[in-house]
Amino acid sequence: MEDRIARFATIWGRAIFPVTATSLTRTEFERHLVPLTRTLTEALHARPFDASVAQRVGAELVAVHCTDPEALAGTLGVIESYLVLYCGPDGPEGSGVEGTEEYRSRCARLQHAIAAGYARALRERTLREQEAIARSALTARTDAQQALHASEERFRAVFEGAAVGIGIADLDGNVLEVNDTLLQMFGGLEGHVRSRNVSEWGHPDDTPHVWRMYGELVRGERESYRVEKPYYRHDGTVLWTNLTVSLLRDADGKPQYQLALMEDTTERRLLNLRLRYEATHDALTGLPNRTLFFERLEKALAGAGGDRYGLCYLDLDGFKAVNDSLGHSAGDRLLVEVADRLQSCATGPGEVVARLGGDEFVALTTGSDTEQKVTDLAVRILTALSTPIRLEGRELTVRGSIGIVEGRAKERTPAEVLRSADITMYRAKAAGGNRFEFADAEADARAITRHGLTNALPAALERGEFFIEYQPLVHMRDGSVHGAEALVRWSHPQYGVLGPDRFIPLAERTGLIVPLGRWVLEEAVRQARIWQREHGGAALRINVNLSPTQLHHPGLVADTVAVLEKSGLAPGALCLEVTESALIGADDELLEPLRRLAALGVDIALDDFGTGYSNLANLRRLPVSVLKLDRSFTQGMQQQPANPVDVKIVEGIVALAHSLELAVTVEGVETGAQAAQLRALGCDTAQGWYYARPGAPDRIHTLSLSDAVPAPS
Repeated sequence: MEDRIARFATIWGRAIFPVTATSLTRTEFERHLVPLTRTLTEALHARPFDASVAQRVGAELVAVHCTDPEALAGTLGVIESYLVLYCGPDGPEGSGVEGTEEYRSRCARLQHAIAAGYARALRERTLREQEAIARSALTARTDAQQALHASEERFRAVFEGAAVGIGIADLDGNVLEVNDTLLQMFGGLEGHVRSRNVSEWGHPDDTPHVWRMYGELVRGERESYRVEKPYYRHDGTVLWTNLTVSLLRDADGKPQYQLALMEDTTERRLLNLRLRYEATHDALTGLPNRTLFFERLEKALAGAGGDRYGLCYLDLDGFKAVNDSLGHSAGDRLLVEVADRLQSCATGPGEVVARLGGDEFVALTTGSDTEQKVTDLAVRILTALSTPIRLEGRELTVRGSIGIVEGRAKERTPAEVLRSADITMYRAKAAGGNRFEFADAEADARAITRHGLTNALPAALERGEFFIEYQPLVHMRDGSVHGAEALVRWSHPQYGVLGPDRFIPLAERTGLIVPLGRWVLEEAVRQARIWQREHGGAALRINVNLSPTQLHHPGLVADTVAVLEKSGLAPGALCLEVTESALIGADDELLEPLRRLAALGVDIALDDFGTGYSNLANLRRLPVSVLKLDRSFTQGMQQQPANPVDVKIVEGIVALAHSLELAVTVEGVETGAQAAQLRALGCDTAQGWYYARPGAPDRIHTLSLSDAVPAPS
């Protein structure tokens, strides 16, 4: 981390050193920035997060004479671009959409704090200088009253020439003297300033402690105070000032006058407001952006808007197609129109709409009956989007998927709420889109688990967390072991042993199924070769499943041949199982690798046969030698008498397979009656709990040697 802090400080120094009036060398200046970088890094990672510590960084910049406006702009630019990159999280706590967005939000708030600290330090330095001038001026005025007229003139020159407004009032608040600078601040009308009483200059935005401190000062209980205070000018406009009021005492220490120094901060305040607006609103649509929405959501979850909240997370369906077909400019205009419609939907108390980025929007409502309010809000949004949008001379139908999270305040964090809304939105999209769904804790947990498993898959393969269990394949005519099917398992450190249904679909989506499938093939073939040696050369066939992704992989044939050659196992001892659904409508290009493997002697089994609704005539063109009948056709045979419809279906499939010279394997055999019926129907091999559950490889060996499975009578 220290190396990254040093690199960040170097980038920072290069950005602002050219505009810094300092006697330090560039290297010395960059070393000076290292502790400031460390302060920002610690604040970025602190829990609870406190952006105010960054104000010291802004003040320190002023202390080393980084007072040029370009120095502040350069600093904020470097922090925005590089702070999270160099000094952000490098572990799992920063991964995922919620972690990344939280650190970006923190970085933005640190920028605001640095700017505030910088402005305050610069202002204080100016005020110290001006107050010193003003005090000197008053001293000169007092001396002038007791001395020569020339001293009076010198005082007047300093008083009138000061860059800040100076006013003197008695302890009753009556204004006695003001300089021209202060007069101009109030619009140049002398009667609006002189002969007025300070108490007449109240403003609705005055905080209560302003007048409390004023009372303490005129009573002699405090020497000075400094506040930000607004005033009304004579034309009704507002003058914002940084006001410093000091108590002046006579030679005996008795309170005599009050001295006010005013700095006009109106333009600076307007600039800050504009910068704040630009930092918290989306440049394209004008809606609140992610930063501002997180602030509003934090307040809502803290109970500021009521005891409950409701959030709609909207993602447009098919927006990418608009960008791809009409261009990004048209896509931007579409987003602007969508934003306008969304804004018209959220007009109730406590309702706000924001754009998170891309085509993702959120709407928030608070109050008491938020379940009904958020439902109505979602309906209004979908209704508003249903009207076609005219764009590029055509009408576009806009659809959206909405995930809704509704609940009680003070129970969840903003990151947790948005994560749940995001998961729910994708559930709505998966259900067909143009609809809304409410968050479900169990569905969220499943999605989070899937996400965690997906992220853990690559490392799990490297750490050797996968293992294989083997389920025997039994000859139905005599009950002897014909071979075994290799079934991969995941020994997860948190969730225990997971079956393939929990992680194979995830591996398919991420592409990890290819290296995982090769590992399974290598391990299964190696085990089959061990069995062969233990049986004195008699080969037990090993069945290995192939996923659709593996079928499309160009290295399938080469990898399979390499594994067989390395192990020394004959191709005829290997059977690759392919699901029927993966081969529905398969063209010759997809079938070619399977045909090449079949030509080498590898058996190809059509797994889950009967569930894919394929044309039975297609069996003649598929390079398969085994049909694995799906267990759904044989469940009706577990009890006697067997379901006659199931019997007829199985009888027909077996007859068809045998006529095509295909062997028939039956899955899911669980009872003796079922096994007897299937044997009578002519099935060749079977597997299921009636024979043996999947287990360690040594169980296959024991079962084979002891002839543990009796032949059905």
